[in-house]
Amino acid sequence: MPLNTTPHSYRADPMVPEFDDVGQLTVMDARCGLCAKGARWIAHNDKKSEFQIILMQSELGAALFRHYGIDPDDPASWLYMEDGLAYSSADAIIRVGQRLGGIWKALIMLRIIPPFILDYCYGLVARNRIRLSGTADLCNLPDPEIQKRLLQ
Repeated sequence: MPLNTTPHSYRADPMVPEFDDVGQLTVMDARCGLCAKGARWIAHNDKKSEFQIILMQSELGAALFRHYGIDPDDPASWLYMEDGLAYSSADAIIRVGQRLGGIWKALIMLRIIPPFILDYCYGLVARNRIRLSGTADLCNLPDPEIQKRLLQ
């Protein structure tokens, strides 16, 4: 379920800077090791080069988080934006898998898990992501596939 049912609602928000919103957008924590792995997963499986990555620590990333009611200083989630609608948590992961195609479409099977259990599990991992995967510096990863997708 989208966080807001009005496509491109952020365009009318004066607190969100204008940006090139063509394609699929992800807003991720630049300092999280798990997010860096997620960015690498997207970048290396995005055969159509549709995805752009926005850092939540950037002015744009923080504004998008606030627009969708997520605290940018204490995020337990990330955003995936498709066709102007934003999704978060496990729903975002499933949707990214569908967009990437191939074997990743199998992530749709997560929908058989009752939403309250899936949300609980996602939240547990999200709250402990630094402890589980360490830190990273997404801006300085030497991976050219990630670097060309960073929207700065």
